[in-house]
Amino acid sequence: MAGSNASTPQTPTQSKYIDNKGSDTIVNLALAWAERYQTIRPDVQISVTGGGTGTGLTALVNKSVDIANASRQIKPEELDAAQKAGLNPQEFIIARDAIAVIVNPENPVQHLTLTQLSAIYRGEITNWKEVGGEDRPIVKLSRETNSGTHVFFLETVVRLGNKEDKTIFSADTLLLPSSEGIISEVRENPNAIGYDGLGYVTSEVKMLAVSSLKTPDVFVIPSAATVADGSYMISRNLYMYTPDVPTGEVKAYLDWILSPEAQQIVKDLGFVPIVGN
Repeated sequence: MAGSNASTPQTPTQSKYIDNKGSDTIVNLALAWAERYQTIRPDVQISVTGGGTGTGLTALVNKSVDIANASRQIKPEELDAAQKAGLNPQEFIIARDAIAVIVNPENPVQHLTLTQLSAIYRGEITNWKEVGGEDRPIVKLSRETNSGTHVFFLETVVRLGNKEDKTIFSADTLLLPSSEGIISEVRENPNAIGYDGLGYVTSEVKMLAVSSLKTPDVFVIPSAATVADGSYMISRNLYMYTPDVPTGEVKAYLDWILSPEAQQIVKDLGFVPIVGN
């Protein structure tokens, strides 16, 4: 199993193997890291796959990965399951990210309050004319429920951070399996609204400025700078989890990820570095 290989002494001619799985938000960053690291350490093979945060953390509990990528913190029930499996999961914050709210470039709307955004995804606002746009139905797009981005947006935006609120996305919200799928649908549909990690946003869609509950008249566009200074509030940490305190090649790889060289890749891909920022 990959988990045991990572800390097992190897002869110099043997390749070391690290299995890395999880968040689709992180997958492109993780692939870029793996590619760069293997030029530094060609004796280390790193397998990177997506599938969503839930998939990665399930694999962690099942002892089938060395590192799980997550765009949200591990849930208490996931941590409990891991501990019952004899694991001692370790959390590493590896970057920060903004969740950008995106619309079709033809949409004249430039900004929304957080309250308006919540009302849209609750199904309480259903036409763009209600928020200063044209008389068109709002087509709501979301990541699917296995996505950490879905969970974060639900808790932070739809529920406005209220832990007692059990509201879910409006039943007519279209759930898409990938970040790229959201971009593609928004690009093609003038009525659509979606959300994506900042690193996935392309010039083919338009980002909306969003205001917070405390300052509803101050609208902020997501960027590395506005995440770093705290003015864009739909932002989060990105995580890697290991089954236990990392050792051997897994520890060496995680140490490198937190180095200035690896954190520059974070910046290059549109995320927010946590080292050297």
